[in-house]
Amino acid sequence: MSTKVPSFAERLETAAKAKQAKLGKARTTALGNGIPSAERQAALVETDRARQVRLAERKAANRIIAEQRNAERIAEAARKVSAAAEEKARKETERLAKLEAENARHLAQKAARDSKYAERKARKK
Repeated sequence: MSTKVPSFAERLETAAKAKQAKLGKARTTALGNGIPSAERQAALVETDRARQVRLAERKAANRIIAEQRNAERIAEAARKVSAAAEEKARKETERLAKLEAENARHLAQKAARDSKYAERKARKK
């Protein structure tokens, strides 16, 4: 068994050599196995463009959907206003019909009263 204890400088030197060896190995595997840097960069740019296109399409679709919902809300509000106006007109027509019927009933009652009065007058003469 060796009793030699490495000095601090030796340990730093060994660590630096190990680090350099690790970096060298990583470089060789990355360059040997992977896509060259320019092609990799082009692929990243293309992916980013595709992402931006999808995002723009999604925003446009959401804008169209929002506009359709807004148009539907406006149409629904118009239908409600139209229905309310029709209901108001129907109620007014019913009210006028009731008034006319009541006036006709009053006129019939008056005519009956007047005819009774005329009969009484005729009998007295």
